[in-house]
Parts: sequence; structure tokens; C-alpha cells
Amino acid sequence: MTARTRLLDPAVGRAMSALSKAAKQGLGDPALAELVVIRASQLNHCAFCLDMHLALAREHGVSEKQLDLLAAWEEAGDVFDERERAALALTEAVTVLTASFVPDAVYEQAAKHFDEAGLAHLIGLVVAINNWNRVMVGRRIPPGGHTP
Repeated sequence: MTARTRLLDPAVGRAMSALSKAAKQGLGDPALAELVVIRASQLNHCAFCLDMHLALAREHGVSEKQLDLLAAWEEAGDVFDERERAALALTEAVTVLTASFVPDAVYEQAAKHFDEAGLAHLIGLVVAINNWNRVMVGRRIPPGGHTP
């Protein structure tokens, strides 16, 4: 790594950290939160965030099977329950906004498993990790250096 010691303005970094923390706490399911941030980080090719959140997922009891199959969650059968699948579908739709809006069917499926506050926290978490992914990828920060 080059001399990139300052990733962000300190106030911006604190605000992003506060958003991440509030969204995770509001979601109320640390294991699901880690699955969400890992899936977004996979889509965004953020090695730093993957390294950090895979370790955190293990600490929160996410199974190795789920971690191994997360990139192919749609084909993973019953490895992911309905709620996890709805959260992952919404994560992908919000992360990859290249064609248009989040499809109604994806949003409606998530709304079956999360109340309004839960949806707000889930979307807030996806927004937060996408911000972090863009910072880390944009600054070319390699994996490592994070200690959970």
C-alpha cells in the first residue's frame, strides 16, 4: 500500500461509521447483516471489506456452508432461509442499479419478511456497505489491517 493513510475526512468517516452501526443495530440480526455486507462486497469486488466481514460473520455464527455458497445463494437450495434470500435479493437489487429501479417483486418479497423499520435498516445497511466498498476500492486499500 502506498502512503494512503487518510481514507476520508474524519467527519465523513465518523458519519459513515455511524450509519453502518445504526443500520446493523436496527436490523437486529448480526449474522444476516454480515451476509448482506459480504454479498454487496462480493458484487463490488472489495477485498478489504470481504476480508473484514468474513471474519465478523464467523464471529456471529454464520456457517462456513453459507459463506462458501453466498456468491451462488439463488442456487443454494435450503442453505439460506426465505428471510435471508429476500434480504440477499434486495441487497443485489440496491447494489446493482444499472438497468432501472429495484424490481417490485424483489421489494415486495423483502416486505413480507421485514417490517417498515426492518426494511429501512436493511436498505440503510446496503447503502452503507456500498459506500465503504467504493471508498476502499477507490483508494485501492488491500485486505488486511482490520482486527475485529
